[in-house]
Order: sequence, then structure tokens, then C-alpha cells
Amino acid sequence: MRVKADFDLCESNAVCVGLAPDIFDLDDDDYLQILHEDVPAEHESAVRQAVAGCPKAALSIEE
Repeated sequence: MRVKADFDLCESNAVCVGLAPDIFDLDDDDYLQILHEDVPAEHESAVRQAVAGCPKAALSIEE
């Protein structure tokens, strides 16, 4: 599974960082960074929660 972000929609609310900190981070300028686009199996559940919880629907999953 892969995770993608629409950076035009993302407001860097960091909900995803809180739910899946091994996959998402904010840089020094508060821009979202995807640390692993190809999501390791052990993080799939957390990434699915982060995608569902994104307040701007800026995240998506490709199976």
C-alpha cells in the first residue's frame, strides 16, 4: 500500500503525525513530509486512521 498527499489541500494540522509518526512528519517550516510512501505492513492500520482523520481529506491510499 502507498500513501499520497495532496499538498494543495494539506494545512499541516499534524493529525497524521500524531496517528502515524513513523510515516508522517512536519519539517522545520511546518510542511508535511511523508517519510515512507510505501507503507510497511506494521504501519498500515495507523496510516488508514490518519487518512480517515485528515481534516482536509488531503491524504489518500493506493492499494
